[in-house]
Amino acid sequence: MNLIKTEPTGIQVEDILIANQLLKDVVAHTPLQKNERLSEKYDCRVYVKREDLQHVRSFKLRGAYYKIKTMEAAALEKGVVCASAGNHAQGVAFACAHLGIDAKIFMPLTTPKQKINQVKMFGRDFVEIILVGDTFDDSSASAVKCATAEDRIFIHPFDDYDVIAGQGTVAVEIMNDIEEPVDFVFASIGGGGLMSGLSTYIKNLSPHTRMIGVEPAGAASMKAALENNEVTTLDTIDKFVDGAAVQSAGQHTFEICRKYLEDIVLVPEGKVCTSILELYNQHAIIVEPAGALSIAALDFYKEEIKGKSVVCVISGGNNDIGRMQEIKEKSLIYEGLLYYFIVNFPQRSGALRQFLDEVLGPDDDITTFEYTKKNNKESGPGLVGIEIKRISDYEGLIQRMHQCGFSFKEVNNDSTLFDLLI
Repeated sequence: MNLIKTEPTGIQVEDILIANQLLKDVVAHTPLQKNERLSEKYDCRVYVKREDLQHVRSFKLRGAYYKIKTMEAAALEKGVVCASAGNHAQGVAFACAHLGIDAKIFMPLTTPKQKINQVKMFGRDFVEIILVGDTFDDSSASAVKCATAEDRIFIHPFDDYDVIAGQGTVAVEIMNDIEEPVDFVFASIGGGGLMSGLSTYIKNLSPHTRMIGVEPAGAASMKAALENNEVTTLDTIDKFVDGAAVQSAGQHTFEICRKYLEDIVLVPEGKVCTSILELYNQHAIIVEPAGALSIAALDFYKEEIKGKSVVCVISGGNNDIGRMQEIKEKSLIYEGLLYYFIVNFPQRSGALRQFLDEVLGPDDDITTFEYTKKNNKESGPGLVGIEIKRISDYEGLIQRMHQCGFSFKEVNNDSTLFDLLI
């Protein structure tokens, strides 16, 4: 394949090839696997790039190691500092331990314990972890202050050309390994480093390939930037997809994505959870929320990708098993199979038995029940979670509650009440 001429964006194909040469003996050349089940489901050819099998179970090792290696002498003298929701931190920790460099790593207080423990393991005695703030952006502000105060080198997780070049080595492996032209590439976007590296390399070698970025609907900072034609800081974000929950995309990454991307798909957090469970149950692949974004996006492009060659980058597999109940619950709610109600139970003998016998359907299951009995009132409120087997069972459940005289309020439809109670 021949390179095409493009206006410079601060990073070129040659930069990515140089990074690939330096990293080839450091990072794992992760598999590009054709997934027969996904291919059959979407009537196309789906290839999965398994960055969840990277040494730190994320592509972030590539950019972090390459950045630090390019300034190894200065980093040894001054030390480095970074901010991360987890995966960039692991990459920096891995690099610093291998190169003998002192590092301070700032992470949000909301970072899953699994990722914190992984950073400690990879960094050994070379890394100090500081937990601060609720989001990556909070931690980043503290890390920048530390870099200035202590004259350390700040290693940005995405808005740095060397970091982008390192992430672009994922694309080098994809294009070397695949034996047919690539029609679509789906990859997650948090700050945009991965997609910037991928699109710089792939669009120059294969101009017809459509680059599709994927963001969580609750943290769509790159989508906002592209719509506003400038980097945009979101007022609030949903932090659930922690590896891609960024309030503001990078300036460099925005410019690259604006040039090369055909589209950005916004995936609801509940849909991400459904994809996590499907990847685990049907494909034996363990992914973190951000790692599931590319697979989750296929449902939103199922007509366009029919008969095409599609590459999905699974960006990471650092999922905390302690989150699985939350993931299952979010998935069921998104799929319309789990509902929460505040039910006013008459304070008479047999009211609860009537609810169980006459309101619940044969396949319905109570997942939550909290009841407060008050003797001075005719009815007592109860929080009831009900899982149904089919979406079509919902109307019957509601109808039976009305017929049996149980007054209720559906919590799912009230975001304030839902956040408070659930």
